[in-house]
Amino acid sequence: MARALALLLMVAGACCAQDNAQTEARLRVLSAELRCLVCQNQSLADSNADLAIDLRNQVRHQIVAGKSDAQIKDYLVQRYGDFVLYRPPVKNTTLLLWVGPFLLLVLGAGAMFVYLRRRQSRTEESPLTEDERVRARALLEGDQASGGAQRP
Repeated sequence: MARALALLLMVAGACCAQDNAQTEARLRVLSAELRCLVCQNQSLADSNADLAIDLRNQVRHQIVAGKSDAQIKDYLVQRYGDFVLYRPPVKNTTLLLWVGPFLLLVLGAGAMFVYLRRRQSRTEESPLTEDERVRARALLEGDQASGGAQRP
């Protein structure tokens, strides 16, 4: 009788340990996809903030309750908004998050292009006069002849 009870407890313990390991593995995957609302630059898995710990516990309870990953994410989005997701869905309210970096890249490239064109046109508009060229050549040759040393 005692052996049967011990065997039953061992089987139950092994089963719970396996369920626990699966729950924790799923929790790690899910919490890596969710943003800490306090830290904002860390995932829920990486954060040690009190709210992050509470959210991880909520996610763990929902996993144990048998909810799917999509249901858990939907619950958190309803409660905290799309900001809680590291990869928010593409919709009108999050369009700037998805398109913004590309817009900044295009604007930066455009600004650089305009700057370089203006700089090039300024140098083309004001070439050196013949006297300035002779003087520049003399200065460069004099500097090279002295070995690059500057004169006082």
